[in-house]
Amino acid sequence: MFEVFNRPPADPVQLPLAVGPWPVILIVTGYLLFVLKLGRLFMANRAPYDLRVVLKVYNLLQIVYNSTLFMLAIYVIFVVRPFDLNCITVLAQDNPFKRVERVLSYAYYINKYFDLLDTIFIVLRKSYKQISCLHLLHHLYMPITGYFVIRFNGYGGHLIVAGVLNLFVHVVMYSYYYISSQIPPAKRRFWWKEYITILQMLQFVIVFAHTIWTLMQPKCEVPKALTQMSLLAATALFLMFANFYTHAYILAKPKKKQIND
Repeated sequence: MFEVFNRPPADPVQLPLAVGPWPVILIVTGYLLFVLKLGRLFMANRAPYDLRVVLKVYNLLQIVYNSTLFMLAIYVIFVVRPFDLNCITVLAQDNPFKRVERVLSYAYYINKYFDLLDTIFIVLRKSYKQISCLHLLHHLYMPITGYFVIRFNGYGGHLIVAGVLNLFVHVVMYSYYYISSQIPPAKRRFWWKEYITILQMLQFVIVFAHTIWTLMQPKCEVPKALTQMSLLAATALFLMFANFYTHAYILAKPKKKQIND
């Protein structure tokens, strides 16, 4: 099975966590062990940590990081315009904007590992109910998929649209996290919380539609495996987020109303 990794990387520039699979496997395995077992054992006889200052710094860094990448990506896509938006392929190695594409894509990919800290903080605060299947799957999917795409397809390409949308969603999401982390739970009343989930679902609809549009373009050289993966992932994630939204905001409202009555 691992013989596939004997193939040369799609991009000759070998950056950390983007070549061999073992560092990625070790990080993901360690993450799961801590979140599902070791972290809970560590916290078993301890009071939840007060991480308000840590979360404040972490969320602010994520807001700055994601918003900076988002603005740079928008500038490159719509001002520099090195891509054909109807059929976004990986830029050739001799393209003058290849280094820019590589840096932006790699910066986005590396941030998916820092996103794992979300769950670590949840464990240290003993808020285990927040660690749902959707939460874990989403956090695992991003770095693992990012690795395989970079390793076998290269930096950039068709998934740039999905990445830019995801950056925008993360700016909004971490802004919410920043505000909520500084307010006691009893006083948190954010009407816009459920709209973040709607925004997440909307990004998957756009990714799906963009991929279908790409498939409709004659002589488009985007790899079929990449478009198929994009369609499958967008569909699966939309359904999972839709299921979460239904249970958290639609079905829960009658129950809250009954309790209030």
